[in-house]
Amino acid sequence: MEFDDDYDASGLICPMPVLKARKRLLALAPGQVLRLTATDPVAVIDIPHFCTESGYELVQMHERAGAQVYFIRKY
Repeated sequence: MEFDDDYDASGLICPMPVLKARKRLLALAPGQVLRLTATDPVAVIDIPHFCTESGYELVQMHERAGAQVYFIRKY
């Protein structure tokens, strides 16, 4: 999947992956996509919840090499 910005939050624990994603998304233009990589097991709950509550679209989520990779579209 194509993306406009990339942030690796591997090694960060709650709530840092969400806070870092929020900061990166604020800098994007509407329609752009952030790829976020996280290793915090709680991120599988936190990131989808953050997207729903903040009005971002969680386009895709998958596992890769022990990490979760999220593609989040800004609206």
